[in-house]
Amino acid sequence: MIRLTSEVIDYQALTEQVRRNDCGAVVTFLGTVREMTAGRVTVALDYEAYPGMAEKKMAEIERETRERWPVGDMALVHRLGHMEVGEISVAVAVSCPHRAQAFEACRYAIDRLKELVPIWKKENWADGSTEWVHPGG
Repeated sequence: MIRLTSEVIDYQALTEQVRRNDCGAVVTFLGTVREMTAGRVTVALDYEAYPGMAEKKMAEIERETRERWPVGDMALVHRLGHMEVGEISVAVAVSCPHRAQAFEACRYAIDRLKELVPIWKKENWADGSTEWVHPGG
């Protein structure tokens, strides 16, 4: 399952959604807005995307991940819009028969998402300045 949303990500529901009786492991990664980036104080982030292209790339990542690991189920969700420090901007949940597989698949999926998906992030700094960060940044 892939999704772009402007709503708060319900990571508990997402984790439950990928649980399966044939899988002994579920790994969930949550990316949150941190207050320090490269020594600068962040007050908020804004995310924008080209939905059609972003969803296409997210679907490719899901397909690649399923080809490499015995994934029972998985979810990739990225939030768009304005987020304050501490809020969840991205979540990946993966179930697999064994924990090593689930950890590897989850890490692969989030790394590829950050690398490939055209989602742009604007850092809003405490000094009032802003800076757009390109995908993969």
